[in-house]
Amino acid sequence: MQLVDHDTFLKGLTSLFESTKDHGSIWLTHKRLTHDGEDAAMKLEDEGPTDTREYACLLRVTDGKSTKFSTVVKADELPKFNAHYGNLLKTAMTATMRKRDKKREKIRAEEAAKRKQKMTEPVALTGRKRGKGRRQRQRQIKALLKQQESQKKFKEREEARKKGALAIVV
Repeated sequence: MQLVDHDTFLKGLTSLFESTKDHGSIWLTHKRLTHDGEDAAMKLEDEGPTDTREYACLLRVTDGKSTKFSTVVKADELPKFNAHYGNLLKTAMTATMRKRDKKREKIRAEEAAKRKQKMTEPVALTGRKRGKGRRQRQRQIKALLKQQESQKKFKEREEARKKGALAIVV
């Protein structure tokens, strides 16, 4: 494992992303660095922090084969380093990530619109109470009850959503 400075680390990471653009993997690890084998004390929730020291952050990169390098970022350098590191990750990841399947999202949105319209349009009761049209009428009654139940659930969700929005605003 080769320990390098921040600029060399970011340049090496950029070249590693370029080399594995078509295929391959990169492993990034972040770890709090402790020295001399000492164990870091954890703070308890009810007490104050037991350890007030600031620790550095160790970042390691490997492609699983021959390329392995790391850098140590001190606590006061961390915001500046994270800005550069984050921009690098964004640019590298956006090129390799798959695009969203907008066709599937469109189909789901259309299905949701159909369900909503079906919920709002009234069910007309036609057919006879007895005789030939009885089964048709029974199905319509069942559909009407189901529609009323779904409208009731929808209203309850809307009220809960409004209450949640009010709780967030307050």
